[in-house]
Amino acid sequence: MRVGVTVPMAYGETAAGRATNFEETRAFASIAEGVGLDSIWVFDHLLFRFEGEADEGPHEAWTTLTALAPVVPRVELGALVMCSSFRPAGVMAKMAATLDDLSGGRLTLGIGAGWHAPEYEAFGLPFDHRVGRFAEDLEIIARLLRGETVDLDGQWRQYRRAVLLPPPARRTPILVASKGERMLRLTATWADAWNTAWFGQVDDRLRGRLRDLDAACDDVSRDRAAIRRTIGIRLHEPGEGADDREGTDTDGAGLADLLDELEDAGFADAIIWSLAKTPVALERIAEARKLHQGRR
Repeated sequence: MRVGVTVPMAYGETAAGRATNFEETRAFASIAEGVGLDSIWVFDHLLFRFEGEADEGPHEAWTTLTALAPVVPRVELGALVMCSSFRPAGVMAKMAATLDDLSGGRLTLGIGAGWHAPEYEAFGLPFDHRVGRFAEDLEIIARLLRGETVDLDGQWRQYRRAVLLPPPARRTPILVASKGERMLRLTATWADAWNTAWFGQVDDRLRGRLRDLDAACDDVSRDRAAIRRTIGIRLHEPGEGADDREGTDTDGAGLADLLDELEDAGFADAIIWSLAKTPVALERIAEARKLHQGRR
């Protein structure tokens, strides 16, 4: 199983009371590569706005990932996930093909339909019919990245002989984060990988999501094995996450055991959101990866 981490991008992730700066993001990514992890991931939001809390927000995802690509020349690069509502589908496909080429074929384009209504309202984006809009966007992106010329007269999107030039150097893999029936069918139809999050154990909730993906693959006659299964793990400091039913606070050895269980359940990648953005936290994750892979 491959193991990656999300990098710090938002307010308070590296120091209380202020936004994360790029030097901190860069340093974290460099350490992650240096300790032997397999991938780094950015998340994509414009704004966090919750009732009773001060507004917060991360740096822009594509810009950050592009700046990180030459800093970490070995690891895979990914987005967990880019919101399809924030950029036109054709532009997103063009950006993905370009970054994939510039990075030497290391990008996984993670995309999703979005969920945080306040950022849509703040930036003048439509929040209605998100899955319907996403369905058309996903088809456009997938077909363009396959090198096709796209004509689409959809309910939401109209494309006329759209094509990526220069042609993509390879077919950039697409990952979709999904859990509902319709989103899972779209995943099974168009995606190369699937993500579900957040988890800290293999439980009935997780097994149910795996069964749902299998059913979606069967519904659209897609080989189940053709979709790479990835999972997001929310990792607390040891002893600090006992009340989080969707995360874990285990030590390195316990995390290695969890990786064993996840691989046995069918997952190929773990993407860890470590709440502590420190070298010690990365070394703990690297220790777990080494223990896990040494037993396989």
